[in-house]
Amino acid sequence: MLYAVVSMTVLGVGLGLLLGLAARKFHVETPPIVDEIESLLPGTNCGSCGYPGCRGAAEAVAGGEAPITMCPPGGAELVLQLAEITGADPNAGDAGGLAEAEPMVAFIFEDHCTGCTKCLKRCPTDAIVGANKQIHTVIVDACIGCDACIEVCPTEAIIRRSKPRTLRNWYWDKPDLEPGAEDMRLSA
Repeated sequence: MLYAVVSMTVLGVGLGLLLGLAARKFHVETPPIVDEIESLLPGTNCGSCGYPGCRGAAEAVAGGEAPITMCPPGGAELVLQLAEITGADPNAGDAGGLAEAEPMVAFIFEDHCTGCTKCLKRCPTDAIVGANKQIHTVIVDACIGCDACIEVCPTEAIIRRSKPRTLRNWYWDKPDLEPGAEDMRLSA
């Protein structure tokens, strides 16, 4: 019995040292901008951006392979922060800029919900409340709009809607200038 314990301890220590040496020898440095971008992302690894997680999305943005509007849960605030870090124009690109980054949340039509709990299991932020064979609902403040629940709903009772404006997320829309208004402003 003592020989088994000693041999397993020696084996564990030897393999641990081997792994430690391999980690030092084959270590790859990542650019600091990737860590900075990853710290800004929501960190839920929902996959709504098309990448396997927030780390993959951060690497793609840092490498210029993905637009800064690739994260729907981050919204317009994240787009502005990423534009500041990367130097990209927040209103340019195929993704539509800030207009495309409007926050979206899931909405459940309760009369179509069967209470199957498939959406509960897929939600990365636990924003859906309900129980087996009971109607579910979405907590709007916790929902990040990742569409994971929409994909698994068998009755198609879940859709995406714009996040309702509250005192926390309400902002002034910038007014459009009428033709000739610029001339009046400059002459004053």
